Amino acid sequence: MAEVRLVDIVKKYGNFLAVPQLNLTIHDGEFLVLLGPSGCGKTTTMRMIAGLEDITSGDIMIKDERINNKPPKDRDIAMVFQNYGLYPHMTVRQNIEYPLKLRGMAKADRKARVQETAEKVELENLLDRRPSELSGGQRQRVALARSIVRTPSIFLMDEPLSNLDAKLRVTMRAELKHLHHELGVTTVYVTHDQMEAMTLATRIAIMREGRIVQLDTPKKIYAEPADLFVAGFIGSPSMNLIDGAVKNGVFRANGVEMPVQLGDRDGVVLGIRPEELDITQDASAAIGGKLYALELTGESTLVTLRSGPVSACARGHADFEAEVNSPCYLSPKDGARVHLFDRDSGERLA
Repeated sequence: MAEVRLVDIVKKYGNFLAVPQLNLTIHDGEFLVLLGPSGCGKTTTMRMIAGLEDITSGDIMIKDERINNKPPKDRDIAMVFQNYGLYPHMTVRQNIEYPLKLRGMAKADRKARVQETAEKVELENLLDRRPSELSGGQRQRVALARSIVRTPSIFLMDEPLSNLDAKLRVTMRAELKHLHHELGVTTVYVTHDQMEAMTLATRIAIMREGRIVQLDTPKKIYAEPADLFVAGFIGSPSMNLIDGAVKNGVFRANGVEMPVQLGDRDGVVLGIRPEELDITQDASAAIGGKLYALELTGESTLVTLRSGPVSACARGHADFEAEVNSPCYLSPKDGARVHLFDRDSGERLA
């Protein structure tokens, strides 16, 4: 296991500044997720840790050793890629065994290690098959096993589940979570899927334009987003964000009147999550409008209302029914978290 530190890391491609001075400490044994939209710098950051991308300036430290000029093979890392990266002409056993063979491990020791690793990811009955004979989930487990087998200090995982169907992704998330619990290896995981980040991470680093805009536990990021970008990015469905103003302790927008603890101020965005809202028949409720859409998700119904430019969503009971365009009212639940942001800067307001 190992602690990883990125110190004043800058990455340029010609005149394009991809990562402008990044500082990040990845604690020994934690599962850190780099989360953000395409082009935010998360994969570039991972590739710099791996040694697959040169850094323009700054230092990368692993176990307090500066490894800027170390080739990837000497960094004691293992990578799991989106496309699996398996050798099609080799069996599952040979794919898993290959890193040990490169290290010169004795054949008998290799065999025992491969068997032990295959059992951890439930591949022991598939060792003699080739990748073409496996499902997507099985191929991903082979890629994981090949990384695990040599017990590296650090795992780097670049969107490893993105090629799997929705059901398999859920299964593999649980397997990854359990493997990390068993192995305790420092893991850096790149994804644009906020559900993967929330379910897997010890901490999440949310990135935007090469910068970390919030670094914290999933629970803290969900409950206290640092700015409008994080508030809109985390959550499914995402947080309701309503543009308005505060006067006399009340936030007002089209169809919205909600008491808040903030002085008079224009250019305020109010944020409240769908699960923090109750659907009510009370016309004096904080948010009112016409029912725009009902979406049954199975365990609940997403209810969206609109009032002019304002749109708000609440999570109701699975059996909730109403006519589209009928009056609809939403009220914050007792103890609901109401967030306020500055419209121009995006920053969270105290």
